[in-house]
Amino acid sequence: MRRVLVTGGGTGIGRAIAHSFAAAGYDVTIAGRRREPLTEAAEGHKITTRIADVTDEASVAALFDKPYDVVIANAGSGIASKLADTTLAQWNTTLSVNLTGTFLTFREALREMPVQGRLIAIASTASLKGGANIAAYAAAKHGVLGLVRSLAQEVAKRGLTCNAICPGFVDTDMADTAITGLMARFDIDRERATKMVVSGNPQGRLIDPSEVADAALWLASDAAKSVNGHALSLSGGEV
Repeated sequence: MRRVLVTGGGTGIGRAIAHSFAAAGYDVTIAGRRREPLTEAAEGHKITTRIADVTDEASVAALFDKPYDVVIANAGSGIASKLADTTLAQWNTTLSVNLTGTFLTFREALREMPVQGRLIAIASTASLKGGANIAAYAAAKHGVLGLVRSLAQEVAKRGLTCNAICPGFVDTDMADTAITGLMARFDIDRERATKMVVSGNPQGRLIDPSEVADAALWLASDAAKSVNGHALSLSGGEV
């Protein structure tokens, strides 16, 4: 049975990925900083939970007491703030969770990853373009994509692949925070705020977490063994 590790696996995209891989017969481990969401995500599924902080080198190293065939660096966070209003602490935290966390996770995974292993980063459309009020987040996610593309070249001859999934706004707590923030800022209702959030998506909708999970399953499959260093945009055609 193939083993998969999903960081940030207790909520949102990570949770959907974990459930999809478990349903597909993988031996799934999810990791995160908070036990309660991990426990809730694992309930009713054959999923192992591990407490870990992806920004801590020793914590990440402890996750890899066994090799994984598929490692999905999903843990992330973001803020909406004009650059002039962004504190150094906010900047450092955003880069630490999104970029350094992916680096530490992938570095440990590589130590004992079997041939034909898969490294997958959950990035963002912010990896592909900039955006007002998200400079720290976009910088971190651009870094993730640079890491993925570079690592893909390093591991290709080992039979491994490294790819990124770049979703637009996904129907998760992060999107809900953006929506409620717009509601408060402009004194508008949820429907109008949601339309503003998804305005960059030509399909005019939030991405379902299951769509990201399906993309991850495909990248982990034999059908994608020649896909390497790719940024898979799940955005309805957003440019």
